[in-house]
Amino acid sequence: MPPAVQETVRQLVDLSPVLTELGGRFAAAGFEAHLVGGSVRDALLSAGSGTAQVPGDLDITTDARPEQTLEVLRGWASSTWNTGIAFGTVGAEVRGVRLEITTFRADRYDRESRNPEVAWGTSLVEDLARRDFTVNAMAVSLGPDRTVTDPFGGLRDLLVKRLRTPGAAVDSFADDPLRMLRAVRFVAQLGLTPDDEVVAAMTSMAGELARITPERVNAELSKTLLQDSPRAALELFVDSGLADVVLPELPALRMEIDEHHQHKDVYSHSLTVLEQAIALEKADPDAESPDLVLRLAALLHDVGKPATRRHEPRGRVSFHHHEVVGAKLVRKRLTALRYPKDVVEAVARLTFLHLRFHGYGRGEWTDSAVRRYVTDAGDLLSRLHKLVRSDSTTRNKKRAAALSATYDSLEERIAVLSEAENLARVRPDLDGNAIMEILGIPPGREVGEAWTFLKDLRLERGPLDPADAEAELRAWWERRNGVDSSA
Repeated sequence: MPPAVQETVRQLVDLSPVLTELGGRFAAAGFEAHLVGGSVRDALLSAGSGTAQVPGDLDITTDARPEQTLEVLRGWASSTWNTGIAFGTVGAEVRGVRLEITTFRADRYDRESRNPEVAWGTSLVEDLARRDFTVNAMAVSLGPDRTVTDPFGGLRDLLVKRLRTPGAAVDSFADDPLRMLRAVRFVAQLGLTPDDEVVAAMTSMAGELARITPERVNAELSKTLLQDSPRAALELFVDSGLADVVLPELPALRMEIDEHHQHKDVYSHSLTVLEQAIALEKADPDAESPDLVLRLAALLHDVGKPATRRHEPRGRVSFHHHEVVGAKLVRKRLTALRYPKDVVEAVARLTFLHLRFHGYGRGEWTDSAVRRYVTDAGDLLSRLHKLVRSDSTTRNKKRAAALSATYDSLEERIAVLSEAENLARVRPDLDGNAIMEILGIPPGREVGEAWTFLKDLRLERGPLDPADAEAELRAWWERRNGVDSSA
């Protein structure tokens, strides 16, 4: 490692009083302590960008055993926790800084699960050799000398944007298949390009991902999607075969284009929609960013197309009701990946609604149809706007401009109606208590039916005054119960 870089890393460590004190405490007790892994990598990256800073959460490795580490921390750390102590890790917090301190490891894996047979290591280099990638296998001593250790060329790889494993990639991934998904994430997060050995190992060992719990897959996939530019990472995810194992609906979009080229490459289209949705999300000062729900919906909105593709006369291709099928597939897959229920339902609803706008034509929708569009979208309306706009990937500039102008028109109508009617909170003109009083009925299913009728009426005709709403309710009640009002 060049002397200038070593000096930069030393200075970064000295920026953190907690690290300086921690190193002193371990040294006084006769132990080594080193800042290691992603902490060093990110410190080097921040130094290279001219924004030198020590990451907030710090990973430390030491030759001290866990019980010895706890003794070093006693009376200094504001809190410690032992949830990872079976794997040699002690957690601590010092003046708001979180630390994970792990004893040197030389683990062995049974290669049937991700759980290692924990074995204490005897040296720093031995510990670094078991890490996932070279860019995470660098360390800087917290002792007085601040020695930088980089036995596998991690800094060089970081500088040339290369992703390699410290040892043979097949051995690394056999030990822990989750590392293959981490490789995908690092392509997006760090802009790294995996070397041929890494890609070959991922491709040949993709099936090993079946050993990983859905929750861990979900976490890595989400981290990838939440990066600024995830497209190259997702292409690696699909091309390597990893997606076939954990998200098969995505590679299924690579349908063979028919001989007449009557439809787009749906896979490539979906990646472009994702890129455009991210751009719109970032441009909206009022939007959550990064937005996992929007990004999942952008990526998966067309997953119903393979199952609904039909070859029509004159070489045409149709995908009738792919939004309905797609919503069901999204719900099933995201549930299997253990996404929270609110995320699953939001992505499924956006998938179901993403085609609704195309019925708008040249603005022929009635006010009732506009109200239903807003009401069906609910609190997802802002995301639906972005998804629909992103779904236009035509290269025909005239058509793209026309679609954008048409959606502008719809948003303007929504704004006008919202100002007049508060569409975000459409409710019947009579509440449940009024319904029960007017109809003389107790709480129950009939009240719900009446409430639904009045809400549909509100969407169809807009706000009614109480007298008109009551008259409509009484007429509906008579029809429902087979009463002839003219008798």
